[in-house]
Amino acid sequence: MSSIPQKNSTGKSDPKPESDESFIVERIYKAVMEQRLAPNTKLSEARLCETFGVGRMRVRRALLLLSSQGLIELQSNRGAYVACPDKSEANDVFAARMLIEPPLVRQLAQSSSDIDLTVLVDHIALEDAARIQNERTEIIRLSGEFHTKLAQASGNKFVFRMMRELVTRTSLIVGLFGSSQNASCPDDEHNNILKAIQTKNAELAEQLLISHLNHIQSGLDMESRQEPQDDLAAILGMD
Repeated sequence: MSSIPQKNSTGKSDPKPESDESFIVERIYKAVMEQRLAPNTKLSEARLCETFGVGRMRVRRALLLLSSQGLIELQSNRGAYVACPDKSEANDVFAARMLIEPPLVRQLAQSSSDIDLTVLVDHIALEDAARIQNERTEIIRLSGEFHTKLAQASGNKFVFRMMRELVTRTSLIVGLFGSSQNASCPDDEHNNILKAIQTKNAELAEQLLISHLNHIQSGLDMESRQEPQDDLAAILGMD
């Protein structure tokens, strides 16, 4: 468990730098991206306060931020729950990604000589290393984040924000309707997309991206649902 903040001379707790709202948000975001925090899991304010060693105001601000990003749902008189997309929303998320990502990779390929692709190259290296080490949760997280790196490489901060939310919702969808076999993106598909971008083959990059998204969506079973977990401290890596 996390340690309790030390009190200063006035008797008030000094906030730990790693325990502010952004730290709580990133911890929960990471747990969602790694599919360790299941959809519809209740995020009790009291348990979050205990887990992070902070007061309710910090937790409430973090929950508001997470709600604005679409990661959680604040339900009147019930509290906060990890977002739980239904079949209709899942289809909408993939439709939105089809509208945004194929033109995005086409643009990256067409402008590859004018942009820095280091963020993508480095990310593929991290994916390869995680697979060699068989680090399942890291593979799952990195698989989703490749798509946010595509948006990051474009340099458009608004596209990046949209993609981060869409990728996070996709992670929830895969965690809810997917299986252990399709929890992460298939091997080599990301690398093939990057190679098409690097060689300025815009049409191929776009086709590979479309095929990739179809591959992910086709692996979902909309009739199955994963059960929420209970041990928040362990899930969030704070035990």
